[in-house]
Amino acid sequence: MTRFVVDATALLHLAAENLAVAPEHELLAPTLLRSHTLSAMHEAVWHGELDEATALARLEQANRIKVRLLGDAVLRRTAWKMATELNWAATYGTEYLALTRLQADAFVTLDEQLIRTSNGIVPIVGIEALTTGPEEPVALPAVPKAAPKRKRAAAS
Repeated sequence: MTRFVVDATALLHLAAENLAVAPEHELLAPTLLRSHTLSAMHEAVWHGELDEATALARLEQANRIKVRLLGDAVLRRTAWKMATELNWAATYGTEYLALTRLQADAFVTLDEQLIRTSNGIVPIVGIEALTTGPEEPVALPAVPKAAPKRKRAAAS
């Protein structure tokens, strides 16, 4: 079994694209993942990128994806130490990196800044690593999408 740490960008991408994680993979994340996903969807609504119904449906879909949330003292201490070593003020990003270092094979994120700043610290793989494997992935239930508006036929 391959263990991947995912952040909110990866989880929300899986939900938005209705992608299934291959059954031989296990997803892990620090406990702050749920707050990050909630905040990301609220920010998308606030900025006008998504309507509220779509954001809430995406959150519901993301919550259906099986992710083991971890947040013990060793993880927090390791995240603190990594933030100090990297000279980062916040520990949010280092919680994902620390969890990858402690318990996973690789980290999956779509956050380009986090990818750049953590290059070489832990293995980072693309989202496609979650959906591939020797077995066929089990599909997630689809989030209902709004029906497209029909155009009226022009009068002849």
